[in-house]
Amino acid sequence: MEKMTKVSTISGRTMFCHLDAPANAISVCRDATQVVIAGRNIFKIYGLEEEGFVERLNLRVGRKPSLNFSCADVMWHQMEENLLATAATNGAVVTWNLARPCRNKQEQLFTEHKRTVNKVCFHPTEVHMLLSGSQDGFMKCFDLRKKESVSTFSGQSESVRDVQFSMKDYFTFAASFENGNVQLWDIRRPDRYERMFTAHTGPVFCCDWHPEDRGWLATGGRDKMVKVWDMSTNRVKEIYCVQTIASVARVKWRPERRYHLATCSMMVDHNIYVWDVRRPFIPFATFEEHKDVTTGIVWRHQHDPYFLLSGSKDSTLYQHMFKDASRPVDRANPEGLCFGLFGDLAFAAKESLMTAPPSVGDVGRKPYPGGDRRYPIFFFKKPDVTEQFAQVSSALNVFESEAGSSVGMDWFINTAQSYLLSGKPFAELCEHNAQVAKKLKRPQESTTWTMLRIMFSEPANPSLSTNHNLNKSGNLPLVNSFSMKEMSAALNERNKENRQDNLHNLETNLNNNDENEETEGSEGQAEYLFGDAELDDDDLYSIEHDNQAEEPEYLLPQEAFPLRHEIMDHPSAPEPVQEKPESPHVSASEAESMCLTPMESFSLISVSQLLFSPHLPPQFFCPIVKEMLCYYAEQGDVQMAVSVLIVLGDRIRKEIDELTQEHWYMSYIDLLQRFELWNVSNEVIKLSTCGAIMCLNQTSTTLHINCSNCKRPMNNKGWICDRCHQCASVCAVCHHVVKGLFVWCQGCSHGGHLEHMMEWLKQSKHCPAGCGHLCEYT
Repeated sequence: MEKMTKVSTISGRTMFCHLDAPANAISVCRDATQVVIAGRNIFKIYGLEEEGFVERLNLRVGRKPSLNFSCADVMWHQMEENLLATAATNGAVVTWNLARPCRNKQEQLFTEHKRTVNKVCFHPTEVHMLLSGSQDGFMKCFDLRKKESVSTFSGQSESVRDVQFSMKDYFTFAASFENGNVQLWDIRRPDRYERMFTAHTGPVFCCDWHPEDRGWLATGGRDKMVKVWDMSTNRVKEIYCVQTIASVARVKWRPERRYHLATCSMMVDHNIYVWDVRRPFIPFATFEEHKDVTTGIVWRHQHDPYFLLSGSKDSTLYQHMFKDASRPVDRANPEGLCFGLFGDLAFAAKESLMTAPPSVGDVGRKPYPGGDRRYPIFFFKKPDVTEQFAQVSSALNVFESEAGSSVGMDWFINTAQSYLLSGKPFAELCEHNAQVAKKLKRPQESTTWTMLRIMFSEPANPSLSTNHNLNKSGNLPLVNSFSMKEMSAALNERNKENRQDNLHNLETNLNNNDENEETEGSEGQAEYLFGDAELDDDDLYSIEHDNQAEEPEYLLPQEAFPLRHEIMDHPSAPEPVQEKPESPHVSASEAESMCLTPMESFSLISVSQLLFSPHLPPQFFCPIVKEMLCYYAEQGDVQMAVSVLIVLGDRIRKEIDELTQEHWYMSYIDLLQRFELWNVSNEVIKLSTCGAIMCLNQTSTTLHINCSNCKRPMNNKGWICDRCHQCASVCAVCHHVVKGLFVWCQGCSHGGHLEHMMEWLKQSKHCPAGCGHLCEYT
């Protein structure tokens, strides 16, 4: 075995090397001359030299390497240069001694965890103390002089994602969990934690103690947040929050820089960011070398803020020099514009742009004066020459709309509260929403609702007129479906079949027409009215004497429909339209020549009726409605797009892709919540069909319950406290366990069955538990 030698010189440039396999974790020795890379298929030590990384040792030895070499995490002891610890995916915790003379450097093996070990951590000052956190929800403290763990800590959670010893408090360590909680433990008390608080809405993947400030703890989670907590007070306080663009996998404080920390993402984003927590909206520096997800980051030395080491799934190991990092602030636009919900307009610009004299258009400008306490005042720190990052100063101006201005959002609130999206038939919903839009002086939206009602709803009371009778049969297509000649020939044949049976009625009707009608216009009117074969004598009499016969829509002049030549042949005709014999209105000798006129009149008039026939498939209107919804959404009126989408339901939902629907829903829900329209927002979520929207009501509420006896948090989901073993939800009136609806007072925390509490508070205002508190039921 070749003895390893230390390298006296350390490289001072950005460099990288290719690895044999993707890396899962990275750690550096105390004097920053060597770095260890660990993964599922790699476990090597590299030296840092002037010419680059040099492989020193391969710890995966043996013909058949076991799963103990499959590492999820690795830690190099900062006091003992030859001591390493790894967390294996099979639940093993392994320590490695590089000073062993044989090829196999494995020293101790702990197999007490039942699932994957996510994190291992050495005590910063105690040589023989090692801490581990596993997927099984337990943390174990090992004394390396013994063959088993000395303490076991139960977090009462799904899994432990990270554990870190405090840099300042000897007995304290922090643990982050899958359920979003962070716990502080004292290694002398393994029975229960000292503190617990909810840090993130989702798993907390990492945490890191500040090297200088005693009580600062940084955490990162799946919610794309990096939060800094102050533990020095009695109550845990969030002091900084940084919003990233992906789940945070690792977080490391930068040495010698109090407000700087580095992060990398678990997926999607491959870059490494250095943040100044005082400016959380744009990274202080960015390293963009990796081509796949970064899995491990570590500062090269605890007193060197200028070099960062990283490993990635792209099988590369990088040393990043800080001065080579890209500077997002240099590419950021120092000018911005924002339009407020209530008509206010705000913009920020460089101070050099604000020194110009005001123009005519600047009337009404209200800049933030230095002494006006109504507006926030922005302070900029003095530029640090050593950081080489430019400081950009800008001024903020606001244009405020006048009271009662037309650009207000009252219409949005009134529309959201007045619209009906469910609970009534489709036609009534459309009619109600049309009236609401009309009252709010939104004619375009009102017309849209009316057209939707006409296109997608069935007629309420079909008339006995010729148009409705033919529509009900459903056998007559549009005018352009087949030639008028074929339609006329079909009815012509049926006229011949029934001519002998109705000859007497024909002559009688003609005599009546000659006596009562004097003009050609009246004759044209009779042709239109009696062109339907289904009307019998009673119908003819009622129509002639009905006031509706005198309405303008039936007064069609004869000249508007020119006659065509007589049809000699009889082409194939469609199926009969009616089963009843026609009632001709001309003589038998003129039936063939005159039958075209009423048919043409009927066909041209009935186009509008056929378009809105309930027998047309909904797909006929779907492209137009889809285009209309996209138009409203592009114009910013997501309220109209979402409302129509909910009311139409399955009629249009399949025509629009789910991602677009989700985008509309999220935009509308965000607007509703900004205006505190919680009930409307909840109704929209409930009526949506997108999976990502429906789950919002299921994940947005968290209820933390404490035991009414011992006042400690309840971790289980039953009715018995796991600490004092007493029933937590006992009714203060009947003293039985409440297994259904439980109502309690937020002032004294006592409660019980809903019915019992209602009856009690009708008679007395004092708490039924006898605590003397004045409870109020609302």
